[in-house]
Amino acid sequence: MSTPPDRLSRLRNIKISEISRRDMAMIGLPALAIVVAAFWAAYQFVQPAPPDSFVMATGREDGAYHAVGLRYKEILARHGITVKLRPTAGAVENISLLADDNSDVEVGMVQAGTGTAEDYPGLVTLGSVYYEPIWIFYRGPRLEDELRRLRGKKIGTGSIGSGTQKIATQLLLVNDAWSPPTQISDLSGEAGAKALRQGTLDVLFLVGPVESPTIRSLLTDTDIRVLSFDRTAAYINAFPFLSVVKLPEGGINLQNNIPRNDIIVLAPTANILVKNDFHPALVDLMMQTMTEVHGGQGILHKAGEFPALRDSEFPASKEAQRYYKSGPPFLQRYLPFWAATLIDRIIVLLVPLVVVLLPIVRIAPSIYYWRIRSRIYRWYGELKFLELEIKERFDRTEVKRYSDLIDDLEKRAYMRPLPIAFTGDVYTLRQHIDMVRQLIRALSKADSPG
Repeated sequence: MSTPPDRLSRLRNIKISEISRRDMAMIGLPALAIVVAAFWAAYQFVQPAPPDSFVMATGREDGAYHAVGLRYKEILARHGITVKLRPTAGAVENISLLADDNSDVEVGMVQAGTGTAEDYPGLVTLGSVYYEPIWIFYRGPRLEDELRRLRGKKIGTGSIGSGTQKIATQLLLVNDAWSPPTQISDLSGEAGAKALRQGTLDVLFLVGPVESPTIRSLLTDTDIRVLSFDRTAAYINAFPFLSVVKLPEGGINLQNNIPRNDIIVLAPTANILVKNDFHPALVDLMMQTMTEVHGGQGILHKAGEFPALRDSEFPASKEAQRYYKSGPPFLQRYLPFWAATLIDRIIVLLVPLVVVLLPIVRIAPSIYYWRIRSRIYRWYGELKFLELEIKERFDRTEVKRYSDLIDDLEKRAYMRPLPIAFTGDVYTLRQHIDMVRQLIRALSKADSPG
């Protein structure tokens, strides 16, 4: 609603003290109610401030998951976020803690194939961060991708609650090498490697990156062999969450040509899962941390290959999907985390100010102007009806009533408080009232006898 220049000049001359309480209430209260309602509606979309800490389930303190957790903890501390690491037996325990409503764990590293959204509906993924090859180390004659020949041997499949034990069990079962006389041990990590070297174990399953000290030491041990898979298509058909990766000849030590041949291994991915109510701002920060830690080139992957949405077993977080498409939120690219999140929340609350309050501030003076003018127009309406009645059917016996109506109208126009800016309109009205009064007197004299 636009305001003409003459009207605008009048409104500018009005002082707050000249506005009646009734007018202020009639205009101000509905406007205030609309603004409050708009702010309340906007507040429903404002996320609470992100917490300054969260608990992350990792794995054994000597394992790869825990090492990654320490990197995350260091980076997030730069943004004022404290990460409390929860050592566990591994991926199986991690996903159980995440799914437990009574657990304080909100983030966990989980090996692909450990569970699905159908089993754990309250979890979402932020993506995969690296390959976790399945290394099958053994002593003795070379195995040609025939795990059934492991039947009857002493096999270390990893600790209870670990992803290593789960995938090892699956592979042994599908090859009919799990049941007795096979001897299953829960040895893993450095203890399992030691047992393998000493002959206490015949076979050791390990799951983890090449960079793991235990895995690297076994790969460089000339007395230990590692199985290279041939029937990869068949395994991936049986276990769709697996990928095929190749450790190239000389990939660990080019000078000493370690390993001496290409090694083809099956690999699930290490995935970051969170509870579906994990704070969106922390998701954005986690995504940036994951990129910093895992975005470079590795022995088994190219730069930029991770993090990525390779985990098809859980739905991706909405914030994670946005990050993969557009990168970090605009404000977090240029401001500290706390400042970016604060401004994000303020912007949401400023929406009512822009959308509702500013138009109200602009329209309210026009509404007030209309209310004042409507009173004057109403008095003019009364005066016009009285004038028409007098001209069309003047009755001398009604002169007193005419005069009383005129006097009452003049009194109301005079007594009703109006801003000084409208005084001229009131005086003009009083002049017109006096004209009608003169008309009554003239008609009375003309109608008098003699």
